[in-house]
Amino acid sequence: MKVLVTGANGQLGMDVVLLFRKRGLDVYGYGREELDITNQQQVNTVITSIQPDVVIHTAAYTQVDLAESEPDKAYLVNAIGTRNIAVAAHKVDAKLVYISTDYVFDGTATKPIDEFQPTNPQTIYGKSKLAGEQFVRELHNKFFIVRTSWVYGVHGNNFVKTMLKLAEKMDDIKVVDDQIGSPTYTVDLAEKLAELCGTEKYGTYHISNEGQCSWYEFACEIFRIAGKDTKVIPCTSEDFQRLAKRPKYSVLKHQALDINGVSLLSNWTCSLSKYFKKE
Repeated sequence: MKVLVTGANGQLGMDVVLLFRKRGLDVYGYGREELDITNQQQVNTVITSIQPDVVIHTAAYTQVDLAESEPDKAYLVNAIGTRNIAVAAHKVDAKLVYISTDYVFDGTATKPIDEFQPTNPQTIYGKSKLAGEQFVRELHNKFFIVRTSWVYGVHGNNFVKTMLKLAEKMDDIKVVDDQIGSPTYTVDLAEKLAELCGTEKYGTYHISNEGQCSWYEFACEIFRIAGKDTKVIPCTSEDFQRLAKRPKYSVLKHQALDINGVSLLSNWTCSLSKYFKKE
């Protein structure tokens, strides 16, 4: 099986490449320098020449706050870039996996959000990722749209690494406690993507680790496992004004996995422990 991975230098993309290669698959990983997804001709040329069986599309514009001031760039990458990937993947009859986000919802829910709930993004980032979903649905017929949340891993920048870096400089750290979600370990997510790719159970999936927490609780658990004495002080979102509105509640319900007979991920605390062992 040939697998093409976009965004192969990102924190999820790198783990996808490593996992698929470990399983003996023929993997072609491309970062932005090797494959500019906004260049339709280049995308067509690369995908047509490789003829992959599966395309894992992890490349994205993920700077949530910056997107508010440069929406054209966010839409160019997340919407138009995804269109280019979807068209090219369809031409060679490759299965397509598109990584989306909890930001397609408005954050006002009070219980876990399943895949069949209406979307209502409140940020340019969320709107551009939803536009990418729409292109995938319109232009491809063998796709897995995977919405995930609070992603962290050994590669790239993420909340876990930020907390650990801050702990080296500060004794006290303020972290918001009024935003609730589910952390997702990239290795767990990559393994589930591999499992889905071996099926024809196409559709939209919510994939995150089981359980939920606030960013404050997440930080406390990070320091507990890391053996740090750093004091975490809870605060509100109003204490950290950002250009882009953060969802107050974005816990994803894994209904599509459940009804398709696909096993769920482990609890987020267990996976965080695995992260520290691997790191």
